[in-house]
Amino acid sequence: MSAPLSADRLLAALRAEGVTVVEHPGWRGHHRNRAGAWGPVAGVMIHHTVSTGTAHSVEMCFDGYDSLPGPLCHGVIAKDGTVHLVSDGRANHAGGGDPSVLRAVITETYGDRPPAPRVHQGSPGAVDGNSRFYGFECINLGNGIDPWPAEQLDAIERVSAALCRAHGWGARSVIGHLEWSDWKSDPKGFGMPAMRERVQRRLGVDPARPAVPKPAPPKPKPQYEPFPGRDFFRKAPRSAIVTAMGRRLVAEGCSRYRSGPGPRWTEADRQSYAAWQRKLGFRGADADGWPGAASWNALKVPRTK
Repeated sequence: MSAPLSADRLLAALRAEGVTVVEHPGWRGHHRNRAGAWGPVAGVMIHHTVSTGTAHSVEMCFDGYDSLPGPLCHGVIAKDGTVHLVSDGRANHAGGGDPSVLRAVITETYGDRPPAPRVHQGSPGAVDGNSRFYGFECINLGNGIDPWPAEQLDAIERVSAALCRAHGWGARSVIGHLEWSDWKSDPKGFGMPAMRERVQRRLGVDPARPAVPKPAPPKPKPQYEPFPGRDFFRKAPRSAIVTAMGRRLVAEGCSRYRSGPGPRWTEADRQSYAAWQRKLGFRGADADGWPGAASWNALKVPRTK
């Protein structure tokens, strides 16, 4: 388990994974931390909303309702794959669940599915899932008939992979609500084992590999420049990587250049990169213009050789 991501780092992790994100007004600081613990977190939980319409579903998950105050999740995944962020802390989405499932998620030792849950909210021995899981509500009626568009399933995969990558988890840290509580049936219409396989492939690890890490096979040459490390830039390098980075910053509307960009790292590069960090949602010392891994991966600097 690990500490939850801050709002800025959650946003950056999702965007780095290629997720289309909408920041719902007021999502930062919108949580139920006063009602109980938020963290340490162990995984990601997927739900369906039993609703239709993006605007209505997002407002419902932001506000909640009389018997269950909002926020009801951290993000709402729309039919078109857009993810609407509604909370940056504890949310009313998981409720009480089976401690054996939590142990299996933490250790990632189960096979196709975690152990079948035998408890629910209010059961003796149930554990608080709201403190342990990020929650994402997917817009779907949950009747087994309402379709799951490819764009929505892709977003579920990307969101799950983003959080697993940020915390160093494998795909077995991603479960459905029905795998947590014996009262629940969501998500209905696709299988969580197949979704975990998709997430694991995105993370670049064979799902059949044992828990003990083994040397990975050689990877194909990446399409984008890997992050060269913070020290690389602090040495004011002269490199084609700097030129390629600057061109991407210009393309993203973050240029602070009077001329160029060129191969030598300059103050104009730092100021342009700080504008990119702020565009991603970073603030304060996290937007100082010195590249970090999350913001660099999100920039997608083309390979230079």
